[in-house]
Amino acid sequence: MQEPDSTDHSLQSEATPPEHRIRSFIRRQGRITIAQAKALEDLWPVYGLEPEQLLDAPTVFGRVAPLVLEIGFGNGESLAAMAAENPGSDYIGIEVHRPGVGHLLLRIEEKGLSNLRVYCADAIEILNQNIADASLDRLQLFFPDPWHKKRHNKRRIVNAGFLDLVCHKLKRGGIVHTATDWQPYAEHMAEALEACPELTSLTEGSPYSPRPDHRPLTKFESRGNRLGHGVWDLLYRRD
Repeated sequence: MQEPDSTDHSLQSEATPPEHRIRSFIRRQGRITIAQAKALEDLWPVYGLEPEQLLDAPTVFGRVAPLVLEIGFGNGESLAAMAAENPGSDYIGIEVHRPGVGHLLLRIEEKGLSNLRVYCADAIEILNQNIADASLDRLQLFFPDPWHKKRHNKRRIVNAGFLDLVCHKLKRGGIVHTATDWQPYAEHMAEALEACPELTSLTEGSPYSPRPDHRPLTKFESRGNRLGHGVWDLLYRRD
């Protein structure tokens, strides 16, 4: 039921040796189509970002605008839709699944999106090394792998260390928005978010919020709704 979260999330800090990091993913590159491979070759120089230096968003986008970062965008359909529907904001997507990156590059070109750029890299490394502190207006993490088995719970990306890093990257008043269709993971995320002293739920008295209009419904989610499956959105503000 879960959309694959193939982003190369490292759950420890940047200082942790890579070989000792607990990963929240299993790399499954899958099959890449001819169109996706061509997009990676032809469109990456236009819309791709290399993890070589600190991101200078005003230079990349040619303006100053609210900056939204999404971790693990899958095939990028919902991220492209958000960028198209909100031209006043700029978007950064991070994903290591190359077919998904190629798919999103095709959508960027088809829709003529000037407000969306892409990293194909480890999300935690990008946050640590390429995203300036207090630079993000919103960070999005939709349908990450919940790691259902108890022995794998340590691989879940949402934990105290991750949220501390997110808080450093969010502006004051910035929003972290997570969503899941797995209730035990929703409860896990709610506990972690509630325990973070810098974050406050947008819904008073509850860790859960209604799905905001800016998060498009995916085909996967729409099917789940028809079958009566729950989806939990958690939106917290950095105070």
